[in-house]
Amino acid sequence: MINSYASLDDAEVATAAALAGADVVRTMYGRRLTRIDKGGGDFATAADVEAEKVILNVLRAARPDDAVLGEEGGQQGPAEAVRQWLVDPLCGTLNYAVGNMLVAVNVALRGGAAAVADPFSGEVFFTDGEQAWVRQDGADARLAPTSASRLVDVNLDPPFTSAPGFRAVNLLAQPDFVARFRPRVVSTTLALAWVAAGKRAAYVTDGGDLSGSVHFAAGIALCRAAGCVVTGIDGAPIGQSGVGLVAAADAETHRQLMSMIRN
Repeated sequence: MINSYASLDDAEVATAAALAGADVVRTMYGRRLTRIDKGGGDFATAADVEAEKVILNVLRAARPDDAVLGEEGGQQGPAEAVRQWLVDPLCGTLNYAVGNMLVAVNVALRGGAAAVADPFSGEVFFTDGEQAWVRQDGADARLAPTSASRLVDVNLDPPFTSAPGFRAVNLLAQPDFVARFRPRVVSTTLALAWVAAGKRAAYVTDGGDLSGSVHFAAGIALCRAAGCVVTGIDGAPIGQSGVGLVAAADAETHRQLMSMIRN
């Protein structure tokens, strides 16, 4: 049998893998699913596990010499592999488990191509590491970030790495924030793809170094390739910061948010 994935470039592999996972997530939506306790209030569902399996099948067929870090399965593949894929098969598990469709499937090659699929809109956002697009109904369009909406997604989930110096929830109460932006909380990194696509002005989250996170790597890659301003909450470049994430559609939006964070 001919391996239909072997001839694909990295962006196409990421896209195919994310779409395969999205098919599983969409198909299993609405079922009574087994929950797998991870401790600390976190859990996975059978949909997370099954989506990761099909994503890994695509990656293994396309890039058998690469390693994979999956949220559910951990580190897999050749220990000596130079390249590593980061997989979050269902970002927004709690949303999904209660019947909320705000979820994403994230697949990223560390330092390279990436894709974020929305199982319910049919959109898949992808990048080759240089440029970024969205595909829907078979048509591709370049991503064009803009702050016109003034909508800013803020992740309020723990861990609160920078507390008490910085708490994302406090940002929402600042008069300057209310005067300039409108907060949104979708609890999935689909919001990062929306920043790259112009559906959000910015995204803010606390946390450690998120550059190698299965949750954030794909969204960060999209935002960078689309031309967004992406730093930690300390203003340092991602990968050098080690502290959270601010992804803004443009430099002025980033400047305003950083001023509020520092104050």
